[in-house]
Amino acid sequence: MPGWSATQIPDQSGRTAVVTGANSGIGLAAARELARRGAAVTLACRSAARGRAAVNRLRTEVPGAEVEFAELDLADLGSVREFAQAYGRRRPTLDLLVNNAGVMALPYGRTVDGFETQFGVNHLGHFALTGLLLPRLRAAAPGARIVNVSSGFHVLGRLGPEELADPARLVGGADGYHRWTAYGRSKTANLLFTHELGRRFAAAGSTITAAAAHPGYASTNLHAGASGMEGRTLGSRAMAFGNSVLAQPAASGALPTLYAATAPGVEQNAFLGPRLGWRGAPAPSWRAKWTLDDKSGERLWAASEKLTGVSYASLPR
Repeated sequence: MPGWSATQIPDQSGRTAVVTGANSGIGLAAARELARRGAAVTLACRSAARGRAAVNRLRTEVPGAEVEFAELDLADLGSVREFAQAYGRRRPTLDLLVNNAGVMALPYGRTVDGFETQFGVNHLGHFALTGLLLPRLRAAAPGARIVNVSSGFHVLGRLGPEELADPARLVGGADGYHRWTAYGRSKTANLLFTHELGRRFAAAGSTITAAAAHPGYASTNLHAGASGMEGRTLGSRAMAFGNSVLAQPAASGALPTLYAATAPGVEQNAFLGPRLGWRGAPAPSWRAKWTLDDKSGERLWAASEKLTGVSYASLPR
């Protein structure tokens, strides 16, 4: 692992991949390297214009790349279901699902289905997508993987027994809302989901691996989203300064995700991030102990099935 780079990605010829939020930033960088190594990559993006522009860009940068755009809005469970159905009509198998798309520290809002936006997009949308694509992952050759992109900021938001016991509290209301706490809770959910998914795969004797990754501090559009939505010019300028001076490039931020997705020997429930925490080559990452709690994982899973209406019937506890 020391000094690992994208040049060490194994040949991906004959493998299929779905990368959410792949029109820019970490997702685009990950999709590019997977396509460069021969994978057939679906860029699952909310914006058709940006998604198609990303496909055209990749075809220019990686001649012969097998890439396609498919519309996916994780803030709308109807869109998630349509995406999964359409993917199944095009391809019988899926070797790699990278749950990368996300929003960060937004003002209070709700998804189409009434969930607090950050929890709804970052966790529930990906929980539903993974469950709906699970038959395609199970039909793939041994070695299929699911990578959930979390964040070191998961430490800002623990999911306690009260929230996990009451799905209505999980989706959140405007009273007492704090955008960074909500973001941390959604990223804790990503790790708890990975933990429980890996535990169930292991119990079932499945060859699918569930892992998580975080990019450290990478220069992407994600950081400026909240400032832009609230019209905070000073905040937007500060984010732009941090991205240009302190952050590592998006291609470097994508390395932990790519390692989790492709490197030999990645274990169930692994959590990879930059070696120095905020930048550097991929390495095992520290995580809060509450993201490794079996009971919390089970409770989040049950609540997520109830909220999304997506049941993992083929993967019992």
